[in-house]
Amino acid sequence: MSAPMREGTRLDDFKVSDAALNQPVIATERFILRPLRPSDAGMIAHYTADKRVAEGTRAIPHPLPPGASEGFVARALSADRTEDVWAIDGSANKLAELLGVVSLTRMEGDQSELGFWIGAGFWNTGFATEAVEALVKANPHKARTLFAEVFQDNPGSARVLTNCGFVYLGDAESWSVARDARVPTWTYLRKM
Repeated sequence: MSAPMREGTRLDDFKVSDAALNQPVIATERFILRPLRPSDAGMIAHYTADKRVAEGTRAIPHPLPPGASEGFVARALSADRTEDVWAIDGSANKLAELLGVVSLTRMEGDQSELGFWIGAGFWNTGFATEAVEALVKANPHKARTLFAEVFQDNPGSARVLTNCGFVYLGDAESWSVARDARVPTWTYLRKM
């Protein structure tokens, strides 16, 4: 979510790509993982405006600039996107329509990188583990290996990964836009 929309562009100007329409809907016990839709932009902006959420990611800025969530949704719906993003939607089970997001970014050699965040009001509910577990099981990219990294000051996200069969690969560091700094990370992988 680091690049805002171009000036004069409205989210309604973007057509949902055929690829996004073909992105699978994945059901879990408490929610579904579905492609983003334009109406998700407001809740994405609401959740990611929380400094704790933004600082748990590499790319979400804090404070969140105007148009950033709309730009994120537009990129997630574009035909030339590099990342498939699913909304964690609990509305069928009387939960929030958007609890967070989970994503896969294609890498070379039949590999993908997994990312996720959950709205702070839903932390410690098991939603992240359930979403990651469902995405891993579905393996929509048909990846042979999944990678993920978490900041070392976020052991909860590390537990999500290990609970879903990811194994620790090593230490590294990554840039955090919200922190405006390089942050130590733990890198994980899961062979499929």
